[in-house]
Amino acid sequence: MVTTDGIDFALFVDADPISFEEASKEKKWRSAMNQEIDAIERNKTWELTELPKGKSVLGVKWVYKTKLHSNGEVDKNKARLVVKGYKQKFGVDYEEIFAPVTRLETVRLLLSLAA
Repeated sequence: MVTTDGIDFALFVDADPISFEEASKEKKWRSAMNQEIDAIERNKTWELTELPKGKSVLGVKWVYKTKLHSNGEVDKNKARLVVKGYKQKFGVDYEEIFAPVTRLETVRLLLSLAA
């Protein structure tokens, strides 16, 4: 903590990593990435498939964020795997993306409520 005019400020020496290479050097970020992959597999968010002919691949990247408690202490390190949507090209792969995110349980629930 640094005190200026009676106000305490927390200094962050460790900034959140911006690249996989940077994050993979620290155990806390490797653990956060493993937790994200485990959640993706557990929730069956996506599955690997063959790329349809004529379709292009959109890559993914990791986003890292340190979550803090209200008092400024570290709560947890969070890693998210996100798609690089900015790589899309209008008229090529802009309007259609193969990225199903709805879970089957959600569809069943909505159908049962509608029935």
